[in-house]
Amino acid sequence: MGKKILVTGGTGLVGRGIEFAALSDKREDEEWIFLSSKDCNLTSMDETRKLFEMHKPTHVIHLAAMVGGLFSNLRQNAEFFRVNMLINDSVLNCCREFKVEKLVSCLSTCIFPDKTTYPIDETMVHNGPPHSSNFGYAYAKRMLDVQNHAYRQQYGCQFTSVIPTNIFGPHDNFNLEDSHVIPALIHKCYNAKRDGTAVTVFGSGTPLRQFIYSHDLGRLMVWTLREYTETEPIILSVGEEDEVSIKQVAEVVAKEMGVENLQFDTTKADGQFKKTANNAKLRQYLPDFQFTPFEQAMKESCAWFVENYEKARK
Repeated sequence: MGKKILVTGGTGLVGRGIEFAALSDKREDEEWIFLSSKDCNLTSMDETRKLFEMHKPTHVIHLAAMVGGLFSNLRQNAEFFRVNMLINDSVLNCCREFKVEKLVSCLSTCIFPDKTTYPIDETMVHNGPPHSSNFGYAYAKRMLDVQNHAYRQQYGCQFTSVIPTNIFGPHDNFNLEDSHVIPALIHKCYNAKRDGTAVTVFGSGTPLRQFIYSHDLGRLMVWTLREYTETEPIILSVGEEDEVSIKQVAEVVAKEMGVENLQFDTTKADGQFKKTANNAKLRQYLPDFQFTPFEQAMKESCAWFVENYEKARK
């Protein structure tokens, strides 16, 4: 019997990356179903049950979440916590009820403690409170790991999770009011090139981040679904040596978009200075995995936005 793989939140940045990877390494025994928020209100247990009854998945990749950038999180911590807890409860409980063989949920590096030593690894998830700027979202995501272990202990469910670092690529959310740093910079540079104006980067540009291209993450998440058997989460990330500053990111985006005038607004918050993650566990499993070079991935991402400006989420 073949696999029927349901992907919640499947039309967003990560879902499109998974779709790209699944099509690039197509298996005859796999049927992939990519869902959007229009297909089901996952905060409703009843609607989620109807969705599972209709599709009868054997495997699930759970990406659906209420997400936003730094400033959205600062304004709506309660809402981010409540909505994401409801979504996760509906999806995990239905995976149990419908006897899904394997569930892979997507976490975030923001779940790690704010005060910690670096690099962070999979053993440190619950060692202290997350950063205060997005604690609602972070705790809701952190609870997915708790739920995975509880469902494994009580029901024997094969539930696990991945922790990607900062993701970017085609099909991102480029809304300037509610997006992460790279899509916001790409959109700002597009507008600046069109209007002949300067680009203002929020913050000092000094924070450090590891970025993973959505196509690379897609390949790794397909591998996780097919091969990874632990309940413990696994960090999916480039190495520590590939960490870059926001200033470096802005300069690469500006170069690809043909913009020269960058300004940094230091009155805006920087968020966490660093969240360096250790990908040693991933490398134990996949020592030869090749990540797309950052500048090449950025070139492809900028080109996609320019070519798809009219239909991009913005």
